Amino acid sequence: MLGFIKVFGGIGSIIALILLIVALLKQLVALVGFLIVAIKVLVVVIFIALVVLIGLAIYRDRCRKRREAEEI
Repeated sequence: MLGFIKVFGGIGSIIALILLIVALLKQLVALVGFLIVAIKVLVVVIFIALVVLIGLAIYRDRCRKRREAEEI
């Protein structure tokens, strides 16, 4: 009788360990997925900011050239 309890206890602990590893791997995959999405969003935001800054620089340059032309 005691032998069965030891066997099932050992099998149960191995199954519990395997399930714990699977759960941790799922969490790790979710974390990596979240980080990848966050990095992609950050790249898109930086790209949009860069395009806006370039447009603003072009607008300022045209306004400056227009003022210089009016002064002459």
